[in-house]
Amino acid sequence: MYFTPLHGRPAAQAAQSVLPLRPHQFTKGLLAFALGIGSAVAATPAAPPMAASARAPAASTCPALLQHSFPRLQDNQPQALCQYSGKVVLVVNTASYCGFTSQFEGLEALNAKYAARGLVVLGFPSGDFKQEDADARKTAEVCFNTYGVKFPMFTDTRVRGSQAHPLFAELARATGSQPSWNFNKYLVGRDGRPIAHFGSMTAPDNRKFTAAIEAALAAR
Repeated sequence: MYFTPLHGRPAAQAAQSVLPLRPHQFTKGLLAFALGIGSAVAATPAAPPMAASARAPAASTCPALLQHSFPRLQDNQPQALCQYSGKVVLVVNTASYCGFTSQFEGLEALNAKYAARGLVVLGFPSGDFKQEDADARKTAEVCFNTYGVKFPMFTDTRVRGSQAHPLFAELARATGSQPSWNFNKYLVGRDGRPIAHFGSMTAPDNRKFTAAIEAALAAR
């Protein structure tokens, strides 16, 4: 270690004469040398590193409504809905051979328009109304290739009655409306709470419908 010779100066001045220590030595602390006796006093040691939990906020808790997993349509891989926590979610029961199947185009347009602001459309094919193919590959062909869907699609799901999946059972309970036909739409807020139900007749570009989506996106 290196320091300036003291040459009889008072201890208070001597302490100010100490040069910075080299990197391979102590990085923090003040070393004071008393005149004539060479004694040293170590400075207070550095505080321990901050705990990781204090540096970054803890991950938000997944809302109960989204605590489900569904197989993805194109490859049957399980997908946790918790990955959409914090987003505005539009849940839609779909069908490949329905008079409303063309709504796929409008739903994809909504998803593309509002995705950057936090909207995600989730499609759930269902054979409950006898208008969905039993072959998942044909269902995928219709939504992905025929209508250009890019939003997440899942495998065939029961959406009404006593056999309804718990996700749809809870949506029906919260809104007072279970799907009466294909392409019912459930709008869910960022907090995971259902906001509104819209029936098959509500087109994706309906003004009241899009206004509800924009209001949900604006809410924090």
